[in-house]
Amino acid sequence: MIRRYSRPQMAGLFEDQARYDSWLRVELAVMEAWAEAGVIPATAVATISQRVHIDPARVEEIEATVRHDVIAFTQAVSEQVGAESRFFHYGLTSSDVTDTALMLTLQAATEQLISGVDRLRQALSKRARAEATTPIAGRTHGMIAEPTTLGHKFALYYQALTRDRRRLIACQHELAVGKLSGAIGTYLEVTPEVERSALGRLGLRPAQVSSQVLDRDRHAQYLSTLAILAGNLERLALEVRLLQRSEVREVQEPFAVGQKGSSAMPHKRNPVVSERICGLARLVRAYAQAGMEDIALWHERDISHSSTERVALADASILSDFMLAEAAWLIEGLVLDRARMAENLSASGGLVSSQRVLLALVRHGMSREAAYQLVQEAAFSALAGGDFRTLLAADKRLPPTLRTAEWDQLFDLAPSLQRIPEIIDRALTEEVS
Repeated sequence: MIRRYSRPQMAGLFEDQARYDSWLRVELAVMEAWAEAGVIPATAVATISQRVHIDPARVEEIEATVRHDVIAFTQAVSEQVGAESRFFHYGLTSSDVTDTALMLTLQAATEQLISGVDRLRQALSKRARAEATTPIAGRTHGMIAEPTTLGHKFALYYQALTRDRRRLIACQHELAVGKLSGAIGTYLEVTPEVERSALGRLGLRPAQVSSQVLDRDRHAQYLSTLAILAGNLERLALEVRLLQRSEVREVQEPFAVGQKGSSAMPHKRNPVVSERICGLARLVRAYAQAGMEDIALWHERDISHSSTERVALADASILSDFMLAEAAWLIEGLVLDRARMAENLSASGGLVSSQRVLLALVRHGMSREAAYQLVQEAAFSALAGGDFRTLLAADKRLPPTLRTAEWDQLFDLAPSLQRIPEIIDRALTEEVS
């Protein structure tokens, strides 16, 4: 992933040095297990641990000749260790090392993503409670519908991120496996006992069954989880974009001193971070499709998945981490215009109360069809430039019994919003593990 959309800690997990260091961790864990079983001398493990430092440039130089990355890696180790290197990579096939090490990387990536989700959830929770009673127009089909509160919106996104967190935790469990079962998965050289011992040192459990590689549905689940997360981040960012439009102007992205919005139009204050999140979500979703394509491999293994994963797993992880940080920054600094929210709510003279008026007419004796017709006519006239409440009051079909104190109550927003604090509290207090 290009540096523009990367954060160092996540990107570092997928750099060459980190990858080779993970391979070395796996190799040393296997050597320790062999030594424990009395198959190789413990001194060999100590010697290699002390002497080896992987130089990615040297591995790359060797690979240019041998055209095999793991062989280049083991040869680079041999150059540093000497005779003890005969015990390095003992009984293993390349995928034993690379697949197991990849799981260590994805475990670490998932942990960072959960941390990013938690930061965003905290920002959303704080906003939801602070704006629990701030009225804002709810919209369906992009049109003003009924009133809600800004806190209610934040609570919706908080709950979506809570589900994302649960999905990431489920991924962690599925990714906490390794395999050291050999070229076809039959334990020709490495025993299940050595595998169990080595993987235990790495905090992993053995796959119940494997071929030469770990099954790729695990990786597809990870990428699919990131795609869903990206969708929820896009949903949040899209809402900010829509509410920042000139015609709406209810919220705005943070805007730094000295920031510019357009090279040609100095008045522009564009939702660029929100747009960036929406654009990057498209990439993450595309990588999920690539993960699905990698599930089906020829027989016990081919390498059609390998080239895809080198790009997809790294990029999707890095992008998801970046988008989470951007979204947290966005919510933490979001600028609210509560006066504009109130103005938009009242712009058409109470249109948001149309359902309450409809049901009141039914309670006072009108058929639903007649009541709907009356309210709709007034509403359409109001949208053309009139005042909804005034138009309704002037309609001779309005039941006299409704022209009482109840009439004013129909246009009071409080009843529509009265249960929202309870809803928000329920959304924010759900346990997540």
